[in-house]
Amino acid sequence: MNKLNKMKEYGLSERFQALAQEWKDLIPARILSQEKGLYRIVSEEGEQLAEISGKFRYRAASLSDFPAVGDFVMISRSENEGNALIHHLLPRTSCFVRRAAGESRQEQVVAANIDTVFLCMALNQDYNIRKLERLISIAWDSGATPVVVLTKSDLCDDLAQKTAEVSAVAIGLDILVTTSLEESGLQALQSMIAPGKTVALIGSSGVGKSTLINRLLQEERFRTNGLRDDDKGRHTTTRRELVLLPSGGMVIDTPGMREFGMWDSGEGIDLAFAEIDELAAQCRFRDCTHSGEPGCAVQRAVQNGELSAERFESYCKLKNENSYSEDREGYLIAKGKREKEISKRIKTMPIRR
Repeated sequence: MNKLNKMKEYGLSERFQALAQEWKDLIPARILSQEKGLYRIVSEEGEQLAEISGKFRYRAASLSDFPAVGDFVMISRSENEGNALIHHLLPRTSCFVRRAAGESRQEQVVAANIDTVFLCMALNQDYNIRKLERLISIAWDSGATPVVVLTKSDLCDDLAQKTAEVSAVAIGLDILVTTSLEESGLQALQSMIAPGKTVALIGSSGVGKSTLINRLLQEERFRTNGLRDDDKGRHTTTRRELVLLPSGGMVIDTPGMREFGMWDSGEGIDLAFAEIDELAAQCRFRDCTHSGEPGCAVQRAVQNGELSAERFESYCKLKNENSYSEDREGYLIAKGKREKEISKRIKTMPIRR
């Protein structure tokens, strides 16, 4: 296998090859994992450790400017067999982000350049339609194509009903059903992972992501703890890692849903709730908030049963959370003003004796 074909295996498409031409003296590489300030990368020379160059660090304006698992970067090799240096980050096709730890409102990229994301939800106590709506919104907003994977179907007594419920909210998405004990559904999942393409599995801890990846890898590479007494798995994956599958394609294993939140996800919410977005276009006022305005098509759909109240409530909750993430300072100022107004009203109220 020549060097270029090796990198094509790791997703170096014609798009990324063209972008890499800007730096002819550097080598394209892909981030496989990150740990303690160092990156494990793969390039035409194989796997090695790499670190950020001083100029790269100086140019980075925010955390999202730094490489994440799945990113393509331009590197130079060390002449004395030391770590390679990362000089540039190639533009991403998709990415999953989270709010950085602490008081900073910066976004931090969790994984990048994912083609398909499998949204995993177990058909046991983890089953939650509102949680799935959240996952779908995050997935659409990332730029990747979402696919719903229902795991542990052998633990479900009402599979047909739950599948129907999922179909009602996963509009237009492929839905796969897998079991903890058999190969059911695995072949369908494998067929969606083409050579050179990258997939990721996200979902709550213990839904069976690591089990599915081990089956795809045909080896027990990622530790699984099985089920606790309450039918839920323990969180076992502690870092993100991109691995090459024997059948072609790559998979990124990610920690549980604690990693992800709503961050500038307005477009993803609209796609996940497409029927509400279509109803909103029929409202009398273009800036309708669907909270009591006359001529609101969304409220009318809820009242006549065309749109379930639970789904509309979920939509509003995600919209509010996204607004808070986009403008936390403005949200807190408005909240403070409301609290002051309430306090003034209370003080002016007559005291009943």
